[in-house]
Amino acid sequence: MKLRKLAAVGLSAALLLTACGGEDDGAAPAGEPEGTAEGEGGEAAEATGDPLRVGVVIMTSGVYAQLGEDIIDGMELYLGTVGNQAGDRPIELLIEDETADTGTALERTRRLVEAEEVDILTGLISTGSAYAVADFVEQSQIPFVVSNAGGDDLARGERSEFIVRTSFSNWQNNYAVGEWYYDNVGETVALIASDYAAGQEHMRGFRESFEAAGGQVVDEVYTPLGSTDFSSAIGRLGASGADGVYGFLAGTDGLIFVQEYDQSGLKEDLPLVASGFMVEEDVLAEIGEAALGVRSGLHWAYDLDNPENQEFVQMWEEEYGRAPSVYSVQGWDTARVIVEAVEALGGDVSDGAAAVDAMLQVEFDSPRGPFRIDPETHNVVHHVYLREVVDMDGEVHNTMLEDLGEFADPGA
Repeated sequence: MKLRKLAAVGLSAALLLTACGGEDDGAAPAGEPEGTAEGEGGEAAEATGDPLRVGVVIMTSGVYAQLGEDIIDGMELYLGTVGNQAGDRPIELLIEDETADTGTALERTRRLVEAEEVDILTGLISTGSAYAVADFVEQSQIPFVVSNAGGDDLARGERSEFIVRTSFSNWQNNYAVGEWYYDNVGETVALIASDYAAGQEHMRGFRESFEAAGGQVVDEVYTPLGSTDFSSAIGRLGASGADGVYGFLAGTDGLIFVQEYDQSGLKEDLPLVASGFMVEEDVLAEIGEAALGVRSGLHWAYDLDNPENQEFVQMWEEEYGRAPSVYSVQGWDTARVIVEAVEALGGDVSDGAAAVDAMLQVEFDSPRGPFRIDPETHNVVHHVYLREVVDMDGEVHNTMLEDLGEFADPGA
C-alpha cells in the first residue's frame, strides 16, 4: 500500500496495517509499519494505546476473491485518512480467508476470537457464512460488522444483538427494482439467479414488488455457483415468452453470463435488467461492451453525483489504478463505522454491547449517499439507484439513471 497524503482530512499517524492468514497459516501478524502520513495540520501525535485488533473474515480465493480484495482495499483507504488509528489506538487488520465453505468461515472466525483475541470482527462475503457464524458471534459478544453478506434473515429471524450490517440486505436492492421494471420494461419477466441462499433471496425481493404492481413471473432458472457455461439457461430464457429478464449472478458467474447473453443476440428483444452486482465495476472492464445497455439497481453508481463520491473515486483510482466498485464503498463505510464508534467510546470496546450501540449511532454522508443504520434491524438504510452500463470516454461504467428512493429492510 502506498503512503497516502490526504490533505482534506488533515489527520496523520503511523501506519499499522497488518495482513495475515492463509489456508494453513493462522492469523499471525505479517506486515510492518509503512510510514507516517502528514496532513494539513502537520504531523499528528502517534497513537499510544494498545492496538485495536480487527479480525477480517473474507473471501480472498475463489469466485468472489475480487469482492474481498475490494472490501479490504476500501477499508485500508479509509483507515489511511484517519492515520490508521481510532480512540488513540493504532489499528491492526488480521485477515482470514472465508473460503466458500461455511464450516471454514466459522472455524476461522472462532480462531480470530479465541486465539488472536480480536476486539472487533468484520467481513463475510457469503450469506451462508453469515448465518453459520451468527450463533458464535452472539455467544462471544464480539461486535461483528458485516461488510457484504446480504442474507435477509440477518435483519430478521437470525438477527444478533452483536451483528451490524453496513452493506445491504438482499431484499433492499431487488425490491426497489421490481416496480420500476413493471412500469418501464414489461408486465412479464423470466428470472435467473445463482442457486444458493442469496440468489433465491434476491429473486424473492424482486418478485415481491413486481407482483404487487401486477407483474407475472413466467419462468425461473437457477444455475450452480461457479458455472462456466450458461447456454442452456439462456436458451430457456429465450423461449420463456417474457418481456425481459431479471437476474442475479455475481463475480465470474455474472461476467460469463453477460458475455454469453450478448453473444446470444437476445438482448435487443429480451432486455436484461439485473441486480447491480451482475454488472458491477469489479467485473465490468472484463465484460466490456457486452454489458452496454444493461440496466441494474444498486446502492452506488460510479458517477453518483455527490462530493463524497467524487473525492472517493479520485482517491481510489490514484491509489489503486483501477475503478472502484460497490464493494470498495462497503469497505470504506465499514471502516468508518468502526472508527467513529471506537472514537465515541474513547478507544474502550471491551463492552461489546456498548460498541454495537455506538455503531448504531453513526451517521454520515457516504460515497453511496446518506448512510445510517436502523437500530431495530441493525441493517444499513440507504438509497437504491437505477443504473445503465454506458461508454464513458472509451471505458464501460455504470451511470445513474434514477434515484429510486431510500430503502430500509422491513425486518421481521
